[in-house]
Amino acid sequence: MSDASAAPRTSLPLGTLVAGCLAVCLAQIGLAIPATLNGLFQDHLHPVGSQLTWISDAFLLPMAVLELTFGVLGDLFGRKRLLVGGAALVCAGEVVAATAPGIHQLWAGQALAGLGAAALFPTSLAMIAAGTHTGAQRARAIAVWASSLSTGGFLAPLLGGITGTYGSWRSAFVVVAAVAAVSSLVSLWLAANSRSPESRSLDLGGQITIGVGLFALLYAVVQGPTDGWGSAPVVVAFVIAAVFVGLFVAAERRARSPLLRLDLFRNRSFAIASVVAVVGMFSFLGTAYATSIRLGPIQHQSPMRTSLPFLLLNGITPLLPPLTSRLLHRLPARTLLTAGLALIAAGDFLAAGLDVGDRNLTSLILPLALVGIGFAFTVSSITATAVNTVPLPLAGMASAATNLLRDLGFTLGPAVVGAVALSQAASRVTSSLATSSSLTAPSRAAAHEVLEEGGPLALNSAPASTAPGAARSYALDALGHGYAIGFVVCGSAALFSALLVVTALRGRAAQGSAPQEEDGMERTALTLG
Repeated sequence: MSDASAAPRTSLPLGTLVAGCLAVCLAQIGLAIPATLNGLFQDHLHPVGSQLTWISDAFLLPMAVLELTFGVLGDLFGRKRLLVGGAALVCAGEVVAATAPGIHQLWAGQALAGLGAAALFPTSLAMIAAGTHTGAQRARAIAVWASSLSTGGFLAPLLGGITGTYGSWRSAFVVVAAVAAVSSLVSLWLAANSRSPESRSLDLGGQITIGVGLFALLYAVVQGPTDGWGSAPVVVAFVIAAVFVGLFVAAERRARSPLLRLDLFRNRSFAIASVVAVVGMFSFLGTAYATSIRLGPIQHQSPMRTSLPFLLLNGITPLLPPLTSRLLHRLPARTLLTAGLALIAAGDFLAAGLDVGDRNLTSLILPLALVGIGFAFTVSSITATAVNTVPLPLAGMASAATNLLRDLGFTLGPAVVGAVALSQAASRVTSSLATSSSLTAPSRAAAHEVLEEGGPLALNSAPASTAPGAARSYALDALGHGYAIGFVVCGSAALFSALLVVTALRGRAAQGSAPQEEDGMERTALTLG
């Protein structure tokens, strides 16, 4: 036994590969599953105002803030512990969510599960990469890891659709909790531990300041439509966000091992790629969120029907890596990046033109196919673009910085789209109620009361037989208008990013040497989370 353990390994242990792939698949399922359940959340929990948006962002926020820190913790204290503990946290969070009697406990469960996912995403990849010994081994292992992540994105809407249709939204969380428990046990029994403590230390100042700053920013953006953009809590939150982002910059300048190397941004090409990482990922997840609200809380379609467009949206990405890999070897990364962003923009603008009363799922095939293909091109090229524009010794830090910014974009997607759409919908339905001649005075008063307390989504869900239910058509029209603008915002952001790449990265991107290209392609898997 001791001789076997002392012998050097020449290949990645199968148990470690299985444990890492199961862990990242689990994390992606946990991230993506609420999209198909938003309609059930609205019907059963009756969230008001921005509360529905927080269900998604409660998971995304800890993931965006803590993912890099968990990567350092794995290097310092052992990755196996984090893989086991992260899955256990996801399991606990899903149980808390499944047993939630109301919206606030559901938030807590989502936040706990997001904390576990923040550990799983970097740790699973680092553990698999550490177990390989050649570039070819690492490329194959990371390809399997990326496929497992994409599989999680594909399984999530299917799982949500089946459990939501034939069980309940609670059943979906129970199933994810069971998968998390299995993942934790598999990691405990099969994964080989690894760590790399050399030159690694925690950046507590950076972590605290970016955590507070990002939470304050999200709070202000999400609560703005409900509380009013000029209300004291929202204004104070924006001020806190600005102050703590400034403190984060100061902390990173002084940190011995910074969470984010600010000197990377002196490289103009890397800075542009970083902006694109935020805005491009915002466009994709904002599109997914707007689609989920359109199909669920607005049109009240079943979770199974809601899941079908997401199978298209998420199912394209796993199919295209062979094509995008060839394209990246033949074209500058900025060319593929521009094309991907342009496709996302085209899909969003098409989606914005759909009538809110159109319940035919075939109407969404072309818009979502364009967004899905564009996203696949974008995630396959954005890290290559960023990594290949910095010196080779900084490539790892460049990839990590891109991941942090990508997750920030993911987190802002639902927040900004929800804020814009609900603000526009509230203004439109209020105006419609004021000018309507077909509503009785009691119906108008009841509609105003529901609108005041729960917002347009609550009015749209009012039973038709009730007094406020007479105004449902106004709410439906207003929500269709609001989320159409949400699609336009996502498309405009993607188009802006495409133009930025074309104008600012001309002749600069994708000029890395051949060794960098392979390393950059391996790190591209990180952007798929």
